[in-house]
Parts: sequence; structure tokens; C-alpha cells
Amino acid sequence: MSTVKELVIPRWFVRKDIDGFFALALDNLIQILVILSLCFGVLQFPSSIVYGRILPGVAISLIVGNFYYSWLAYEQSKKEQRDDLTALPYGINTVSLFAYVFLVMLPVRLDVLASGATSEMAAEIAWQAGLVACLGSGLIELGGATIANKLRQFTPRAALLSTLAGIALTFISMGFFLRTYAHPLVAFVPFGVILLSYYGQVKFTIPGFSINIPGGLVAVILGTILAWMTGLASWDGSQFAAVSEPIGIQIPRLAIAEIWQERTILLSYFSIILPMGLFNLIGSLQNLESAEAAGDRYPASPSLAVNGIGTIFAACFGSCFPTTIYIGHPGWKAMGARIGYSALNGIVMGLLCLSGTVGLVSFFIPIDTGMAIVLWIGIVIVTQSFTATPQNHAPAVVIGLFPGIAGWGALIAKNALRSAGLGTPSNPFSPDLIPIFEQSDTYISGAFALEQGLVFSATILAAITVYIIEKEFGKAALWSIIAAILSWFGLLHSYQWTIADTVIHLGWGAGAPWAVSYVLLAILFLYAQWRQTQHL
Repeated sequence: MSTVKELVIPRWFVRKDIDGFFALALDNLIQILVILSLCFGVLQFPSSIVYGRILPGVAISLIVGNFYYSWLAYEQSKKEQRDDLTALPYGINTVSLFAYVFLVMLPVRLDVLASGATSEMAAEIAWQAGLVACLGSGLIELGGATIANKLRQFTPRAALLSTLAGIALTFISMGFFLRTYAHPLVAFVPFGVILLSYYGQVKFTIPGFSINIPGGLVAVILGTILAWMTGLASWDGSQFAAVSEPIGIQIPRLAIAEIWQERTILLSYFSIILPMGLFNLIGSLQNLESAEAAGDRYPASPSLAVNGIGTIFAACFGSCFPTTIYIGHPGWKAMGARIGYSALNGIVMGLLCLSGTVGLVSFFIPIDTGMAIVLWIGIVIVTQSFTATPQNHAPAVVIGLFPGIAGWGALIAKNALRSAGLGTPSNPFSPDLIPIFEQSDTYISGAFALEQGLVFSATILAAITVYIIEKEFGKAALWSIIAAILSWFGLLHSYQWTIADTVIHLGWGAGAPWAVSYVLLAILFLYAQWRQTQHL
């Protein structure tokens, strides 16, 4: 007697999508608040550009990407006849956000002001320069999607996942962990709720009802109550008026003419745009590998192509900030989020940007109330880098963590210097700082070197280690040669001093010391390969 297998029809929305939505929305909200802070505080953009042009462009890019990745998860679920696929998380790229503000838009603004232009004109031209940079990044991501599968096949899983783990451990988790202990009365309880909900499988219900409340929602509610009870959040009439002023419907408008007007920026700042585009491409590829390690395989080329298209849409509608597939898919999957959380995030964040109510939300719900969710996602990413790779590749995972830790350490050191009053035109950063650090046995120049291209260096070091473990020394030598080439052109390790930072330094022979060192390393590995063949 034959049986007919029941057809699986995936659901667009499940209860745990609420948890996933809060995690992704919080992440996106933080990025948008950073945009507001930098655009107003650093670039001195008028409200008409920020709320009238940039945020509507952000809304379009988030809606396009989040809806696509929800649709892709739905189609993949039908194809594989599964109901447990989790959509790829997606949002604004943090690294590119800071890079384009400080390395493109701010220099352009200062140059225009130095030529005698008004602040309003300088803001307009700086914004247009940001649009060109964003468009260039999107085109690089879109073009790179065609070679994504070959890159993925060539790179060991440990190399891809350990890179994410290093970033998750430091730039994602550590900051929130420190903030948890800075505001314990508010942050401890939400952190406990997240641990109980996702690791202890504890269900939270309303007394007298049998309805389970998502752990993420419980954490945000309790955190918000504690924030207002303890004074971390308090009523401020002037601040409330300030965040209420921009409220109103903003219609997205095409910015093609503005992009064309400043098109030469693409060449002038190509040394910034190219690394950012490559960084986004490799980072998104690593996130796809992380999703597959968690059990969800998505086609690389279309996933990366739409990532690039989302960035292109951002630029064409007024946003200067590229988008990307986010780190943390395993975390969203572990909390039970499936398809709908991504689309819901696109709708809500889109409405917040188009209505000018982003500031109002942050006024009532402090970031501290929900950061435990993001912290937990960082924990899951680091855990996955060890559990989803062969056990004997664990040393490669550990080595792959080092560049991310070093990069974060460099960031903390520079923040400390700026807090101490350095990093001003009258007291700029300089190489004279290095021997001062070395007197305390802190070789900060190594941290500055690892900070530049840390995604590349983490991947390369972990890949070299994997092939040494597998006794494929020739492949280890090949990765060393790749590192040497990247270093020679300045895409890896080479840095230069600015008034308040150390930034990537591109150019012929820019990273010569590291390039030569990687070549010597390659010769050593080739010798090991030759010795191995002699004993066969």
C-alpha cells in the first residue's frame, strides 16, 4: 500500500518571529541612531538632508532587502520541504557607515568649507559624495556575487567562521557586556531573561492565561520598566520636543542627478570605496557559510547580488550607507525565528524612517533594555565557530579570533587617547605614541596593523592553519602569497596616521614589511611541502 507524503507549506510567520524581530530591529535601530548622531554631530547636516533624504533612502534599502530574504527563505523552504528555515538577517553595514562618514564625507565637507563655501553647501556636496561612495560599494558587491561560490569552495569553513567569531566576541558582544555591568540595575534582568528563555527553555506566561510571551519581548518590557524606575530613562521636555519635531511623512525621492553631479568622487576616493566593497562582499560570504553551518543553505550568487542591489537602492534614493547580510544567523535560528521576522523588520524600520519617529522610539525605549538579545547572538556565533568545524581545526578557529580582538583593542586604545584630549588639530595622533605604549609592553603598532583588513587577515591566518593541520603545505603557501599581494598594495596591515585615527594606507609597496614576511612564510611552507614529497 503506497503512502503519499504530506506536502510541507511553510508559514510566513510564527510566534518566535517576534523574538527575531526584536533582535534585528534593535540592531537596525542602533545603526540608525548612530547615523543621526554622526550626521548631525560630525557632518553638521541639516534636518532636511537627514530626515528628508537619508532616512527615506535607508527605509527603501531595508524594505527591499528584508522582503527579499524573507521571500528567499519561503521559496527555499518549499524547495527543500522544510518548515524550519530562518531568513538571512539584513541591515545597515556598521563598518562602511563609519568609513564613509569619516573617510569620505567629512574630508569632502572640510575641503568645501576651506574653499569658502557655506556650511549648507558643504553639507549638500558631502552628502552627494556619500551617495557616490555608497553606489560604488553596491556595484562592487553586485559584481562580486558572480565569483562567490568559487571563493566559498576555496576557503575552509574554520577560516570563514572564526573571522565572524572574532568580530562577534569583540565588536558585537564585548561592548554590550561592558554596558551591562555599567548599568546593572537595568541590564542584568533582561540578560537573565534571555539566558533562561534560550538556554534554559523557560516559558514566560501572563498570570491566569496560557499564552507564552516571547523571551525577547519580556526582556524589552522589563528592561524598559527598570530603566524608567531607576532613572536611566527620565522625562525631559526639551529632549521630547526635539525628537518629536521631525515627525511627518517623508516621501523617498530619486537622487540620480545628485550622484551624477559628484561622480568624480568615485575616482578620488576609490582607495576607500574598493576595500569597503570587498569587505562587505567577503563578510556577507562568511555569513552565508555561518547560515549553512547552522543548517540553512542559501544560494550564494543571488543572496550576494541582492545585498549589492539593496546598497544601490540606498544610494539611488538618498542614503549614503551600504547594507549587508548580518552576522548572527545561527542566533536568530536558535531563538526560533523563521521567515516573517525579516519582513516585519523591514516594515517597522521602514515606517520609522519614513515617519521621522526613530528618535521618539529611542526616547522611550533605551538601548540597554534590549541589548541582551544582541549579546546572546554574539555568544551563539562564537560557539558555532567551534562546534560547526572539525574538532582538529579548533587551533585555526582560535588563531582566527586574534585579528578581531586586536582590532577591538586598537579601537579601545584610540578611544582612550581621544578621551584624554589627544586627537585634536593642536594635539594630533602621531608615531611618537608607539614607544610610549611599548614602555608598558603594549605593542600597539601590531594592533593597528591587524586592525586594517582584519576580515582578510583573520580568514587568511585561519586558512593557513587549517592547511598546516591537514598537511597540505602547498595550499598554506598559496594563502601566504595572497596575503603578501594584499599587503603589498596596502589592503592588509598597512596604516597611516590622521589627526585622530589610524586608517588604511593604500599604494604600491605600502605594506612592504608584511608582504616580504608573508613571502618568506610561503617559502617555508613550500619547503615543508617539498620535504613531505621526498618522504613519500
